[in-house]
Parts: sequence; structure tokens; C-alpha cells
Amino acid sequence: MDVDHYNVLGLPSGEEGANLTQKEITKAYREKARDLHPDKRKDDPNAHENFIKLKSSYEILVDEKARKLFDDLLQVKREQQRRFAQQDSKRRKMMSDLEDRERASFAPDPAMKAKEEEERIARKLKEEIARIRAMQANKGASMGTGSDQEKVGREGNSGVGGHVGVDKERVLKVSWEKIGEGYTAEKLRELFSRFGEVEDIVVNSSKKKGSALVVMATKHAVDAATGSVSGNLDNPLLVVPLKPSVAEFPAAKKEEQSDRLSNLVGAGYQAFEDAVLNKLTKAAENQQK
Repeated sequence: MDVDHYNVLGLPSGEEGANLTQKEITKAYREKARDLHPDKRKDDPNAHENFIKLKSSYEILVDEKARKLFDDLLQVKREQQRRFAQQDSKRRKMMSDLEDRERASFAPDPAMKAKEEEERIARKLKEEIARIRAMQANKGASMGTGSDQEKVGREGNSGVGGHVGVDKERVLKVSWEKIGEGYTAEKLRELFSRFGEVEDIVVNSSKKKGSALVVMATKHAVDAATGSVSGNLDNPLLVVPLKPSVAEFPAAKKEEQSDRLSNLVGAGYQAFEDAVLNKLTKAAENQQK
């Protein structure tokens, strides 16, 4: 284990970290994300890589199963360090001799056993990280593909900032599972207003999935909201930009980012996007007449 995900978010590790609530972890992530965002560190060649590491650590700590495995891994390491710290050189020599005799007699080696346990937990943690990423990709890919989509609800301004046409870099894609209370246009406006002014909201509802397009007043507000965990903890929102701004990532990463977002939303959702954007544009044109 080379990364302490608590330290990446600027949080205490060990037993203190294990007692942190998800609310405290989310608060620390947002503060750190604002500080490490590539837009604020344009002269740092490692800004994008550091930001991705921050998001990866956050995803692990907000997933209950992955966090439990990571806490177990930290505990194993702490116990090893505590054991060795308590042993002086003479005692370590005695322990080494004893372990040699135990190995010679095919007795279980405590150090080896601890090492195997550490490797086992590390493997499980790696599997959980892969599961989280696959779950997010599948959630985005399945959005909008059902044939039972209901009517699109709209709330907000009839135009987009008083200009003809819609700037896609100011539009967010938002999705969630259709469980519990769900999200209305009013609720989404309340959630995203903390990142900046919300100009328009278009909600798409089906039996299993909920999704929406949120038009922000500025690209900076889109950057602030992108990748954030919003909404209820038991049914969080998946937030991605409709069109990533050029400044969000280095040019070399642009094609990779575009492919990743395409995989997230899926082909079915693209048709929904285009239809909604056409409606927004026509509404803005009518307002100008």
C-alpha cells in the first residue's frame, strides 16, 4: 500500500480517520478539490494527475465496503509497526531466532502470516476500486436507454442567459437512481445554486433512472460542480459536464476525457441531449423576437 487515502484528502489517518463521517470526508474533499483544481494550477505540470488521485481517494473513502477494507489494511500495518517499535534489538534477535526455529519446524510464521493478510486485503481493496469505477460507468451508460421514458419536465428560465443558442460548456449532465424521494427541478436548483447561478433545468424521467441537464451561468460554476458528490448520501447524483472546457485538462488528455465521458453517458442519452438542447435554443430564439 503506497497511498494513504485519508492523507490525500488532508485528513488524519489511523483510528481517528476510521471514525470520520462521510460528511466530514466530503467536506475535506471539496476544500482540497478547490485548491488542487487544474484551473488554479495552470503552471503545475502535475496538476491534472494530482487532481485525479484526489478524486480516486475520495471515491474509495465514500464507498462503505472499500473504506472498510482500507481501514483493515491500515490496522494490519499499525499492528506491525507497534510490534516492532516495542522490541529492542536484543528482543528482536530473540524473536528472529524463534521465528527461524518455527519456520524450520514448519510452524506458521507470524510475520509471513501478517504479510499474506496484508496482501489479501490489498487485493480485495483493488477489486473494490475496480467495482466502484465499473458501477459508475454502467450507471452512466444505462442512462436514457430505456424505451419507457416519460415526458420531460422543465423548470427555470425560458431562455439561456438571454443569448441565442446554448453554450454546451455551461451545461451539466446529472443522473440518479429512481429510489426513495428522487429529485425534482426545484431540488436540483437548490443543490446546484451553491456552485453559482442556475439558468435552466431540464429533467428527464423514466421508471428506473432519473436524469437532467442543468444550465449554469458560468463555466466556472460547471467546473466547481463537476465530480462533486451532491444530493442524498443514499442516492447521490452523478455529475459530469456536457462538454468539458478546454482549460479543464491538458490538451493531451482531451481525447481521452471525451471517450471516457462518452462511455459514461451512452448513445441513448446523446439523443436526449440533442433534443433538449434544440428546445433550449428555440426557446432562446423566441425570447429574442
